[in-house]
This record gives sequence, structure tokens and C-alpha cells, in this order.
Amino acid sequence: MHSETRPKGWNEIKTNDSWAIFKIVGEFVNGFEKMSQIGPCVSVFGSARTKPEDPYYELAVAVSKKIAENGYGVITGGGPGIMEAGNKGAHLAGGTSVGLNIDLPFEQHDNPYIDSDKSLDFDYFFVRKVMFVKYSQGFVVMPGGFGTLDELFEAITLIQTHKIQKFPIILVGKDFWGGLLEWVKTTLLDRFGNISPKDIDLIHLVDTPDEVIEVLNDFYEKYELSPNF
Repeated sequence: MHSETRPKGWNEIKTNDSWAIFKIVGEFVNGFEKMSQIGPCVSVFGSARTKPEDPYYELAVAVSKKIAENGYGVITGGGPGIMEAGNKGAHLAGGTSVGLNIDLPFEQHDNPYIDSDKSLDFDYFFVRKVMFVKYSQGFVVMPGGFGTLDELFEAITLIQTHKIQKFPIILVGKDFWGGLLEWVKTTLLDRFGNISPKDIDLIHLVDTPDEVIEVLNDFYEKYELSPNF
């Protein structure tokens, strides 16, 4: 039997959208209930395509292990690559390891290092993104693709516009992120004036696990750990 390929009419779209509201609300309620019990965590982002033999995979394990050893849980997107490395580091340190999985036609599958009671499944990207932002005490951003950039710039925008509380945004890998950050400074700021100088202060560029922890601990000597909105 061939799948239906004709465009949906406006009435069909309206009906489908109305029923989708209940599924969206259900994902929010389930996410809020589970995430609110987990405690202070740091989100680790990066490419699903990064292989275990890649130096950045190994670095993500070391960074996440250090994060867990310093009392934070680790939240990832729950899939392979850097996400797996993040959960693996937390698992090796005996820390909280959370996976926010998304149903995708490629790349995504659960990794084995997520705590069995802390694996959440989402159909909607925007619901999942709310969970990352609301319950993270910091973003640690390893090399990644469009999804990683999406999370990074959304967090910066929300902090810049005071829609959420300020928290550390840490880019790990100067050879990967240095060019982008230089473009932000020279083009967005200096040449076109599309951001303000203080917006740059939201972002920290580092290379080592110790530097990640230093940024986190320095920040939380001044601010309290709490949900971001």
C-alpha cells in the first residue's frame, strides 16, 4: 500500500494540530516532573558523528568525568558520539548521567551510559531544548554540527535577552571554535555592531577539563545553583 503523498488540507492540519497539543503538554509535564528531581547538572553538547577513537570523544569523557567529580550531574542528548562520551564520563565517576533522547530517522540511538531512571524520550525538539536550558547550570559545548550550534546560539540569545538566568557557556576546543569566536568578535561586534561587547563575556573558550571546572566553580562562587526560569 502506497503512503499518502497528497498535501493535507487546512481543515486536516487544524485537526492534527489541535490533537498534537495534548502530546506536547504531556512531554512537558513528564520532562518537568523527572528533571526537577535530578539536581544541579551541566549539559554537554557535541556531534553524534564523533567516533570513540577521536581525541574529542576522549576529551569529552574526561571533561564530563571531571564535572561529575565536582558534584554536578551531566545531561546530554542521549545519543552516540560526544553525547555518549558525556554520559560515559559521568558514569565512570559515579555521577548523575541524564539522556534526553529525540526520535530521528538517522544518527540517534540511546547510548549505554545513561542512568536507567534518567533517560527521557522526546518527539519534539523544542520541548527537549527547554529541558536542556531550564535544568542546566552550564553548557559545555564540544565540536559539533548544526544541532550543536543551534543549542549554543539559542542559549546565548536567551541569556542576552534576559529570558533566562545567566549561566556559563564553555566552548571546548580552541582549534575548532577559535575561528567562529574570532568571526563573532571581528564581524558581528567590531564591523557591524550587531551585538554588544558584554555579549562576548558570556562565552569561555578552553581546552582542558580543569579549565571547564574552573569556569563553573568561579561562576557559582558568585551565583546560586537553581533552575534558569
